Amino acid sequence: MNFDFSDDQKFLQQECRKMLEGQSPLNRVREIFEGEEAFDKRLWASMGELGWLGAAIPECYGGSGMGQLELAVIAEEVGRSLAAVPFSSSIYLGATAILVAGSEEQKNKYLPGLASGELIACFATQEDLYTRNSTSLSTVLSGGVLRGRKKPVLDGDIADIAIVSCMEEGQLVLAIADLREDGLSRKPLKSLDHSRSQGLLEFHGLPAQRLGDAGTSKAFASHLMDRAAVLLAFEQIGGGQRCLEYAREFALQRYAFGRPVASFQAIKHKLADIYVALELARSNAYHGVWALENNSDELAIAAATARISATEAFDNAAEDALHIHGGAGFTWEYDCHLFVRRARLLSMSLGTARSWKNKLIDRVQENYES
Repeated sequence: MNFDFSDDQKFLQQECRKMLEGQSPLNRVREIFEGEEAFDKRLWASMGELGWLGAAIPECYGGSGMGQLELAVIAEEVGRSLAAVPFSSSIYLGATAILVAGSEEQKNKYLPGLASGELIACFATQEDLYTRNSTSLSTVLSGGVLRGRKKPVLDGDIADIAIVSCMEEGQLVLAIADLREDGLSRKPLKSLDHSRSQGLLEFHGLPAQRLGDAGTSKAFASHLMDRAAVLLAFEQIGGGQRCLEYAREFALQRYAFGRPVASFQAIKHKLADIYVALELARSNAYHGVWALENNSDELAIAAATARISATEAFDNAAEDALHIHGGAGFTWEYDCHLFVRRARLLSMSLGTARSWKNKLIDRVQENYES
């Protein structure tokens, strides 16, 4: 079994990297971080024009019709560049939810706009991350309207549509709502990573409908998170790989006691540990995207494994890259903090590493008992 990408997919990766290095260098990410823009609109438009946003969306719905493998290739390069775009919210979660569970009417209405970049989607599941009752759902869909609140919602302050987890007649469902209609108030929230905005959504009778004709279930919501986790793992691996390159370059150029910092054993060990963790995460992510592309029963376990290993690899890579830079790494002039902040944000985007470890244990046990 060959888990490596094909020559065509590797060519796509090269072209993605070339484009992102030109349009989204780290100084551009810093501009978004320090400025008033919520995201890089110019880059987002270019990604839509090149067909990246519709990579896994069929051509009949306005997409490029490539596949999950190609989307994973793009995700890794987006993560490597720290691109300030709502790619994960709009594509891994929003577009995927509509594509997998939406009705034909919903697919035809929303997917072409998501594929072109004209529409941005968000995935609103968390009631309030910082309260004890954060896992309970008080958001309700009744009579075709939503009432409740979601906080924090990644890209919620800029999204045009939202996939919202809510209760309807005592059942967990996913609803789709147009955030441009009346019945909504929202505001941006402060985020550790200012290049990826978050928002508070409050629903005051916002029109909405179930995602799909028959509604959805807790099992589907979990499946959707698994699919997104695999793709987000590639983003994290891309970011971790860039950290490794960034730290290695600095260590080779920086001298101490008349010799390159990279020649010291402690620095060699750190760089080697980053590399090993990234390779392990990459292997797990390859398994995950294979399971995703082939609709394999192994997806649940593969996704949890990919999510855990990629989160730990990116977190450690970002921290160790900063440490390798020494005192300079803590200053605002260096870009180490951009990677640390993005690593922290992504580590919380789909639930904590601990929650995914618990999922993995439960899934392995269920698989064993069955």
